[in-house]
Amino acid sequence: MSITVEEIDNGIVIDHIPAGKGVLVMQLLDIDQNYKGMVALVMNVRSNKFGKKDIVKLQGKTMNQKIFDKIALVAPTATINIIKDFKVIEKRKVAIPQKLVDVSRCPNPKCITNFESVETIFLNLNDSFFRCYYCERVFEREELK
Repeated sequence: MSITVEEIDNGIVIDHIPAGKGVLVMQLLDIDQNYKGMVALVMNVRSNKFGKKDIVKLQGKTMNQKIFDKIALVAPTATINIIKDFKVIEKRKVAIPQKLVDVSRCPNPKCITNFESVETIFLNLNDSFFRCYYCERVFEREELK
């Protein structure tokens, strides 16, 4: 069976998302029923490399480093294609950065970042564990989503 999804003139396509994580990626990007552009979420697509994968296509969405970092937390295997005038102008693999700045709130309810107006900072210990710069507690990557 073949599925055809309309082309987008400007926006992004996030490919190689682990199967079942496409909805979470959309939530991280604040994509919901109020988003004005075209949205396509294709789940459990066959993939030679991963077995199954999800794909998210967003008309009119732009990217910044914070968005790349958020996606890397949930989908470290993702590839992001930036589309302009119906052409892929840039293709980037996400990477978990050494320092996450203002990407997630600290899960420690007593952390100062949950009471003061400061950006959260997490230091990458090994791509699976991150230390909060302020309270120094260590969290698994899944806890920062």
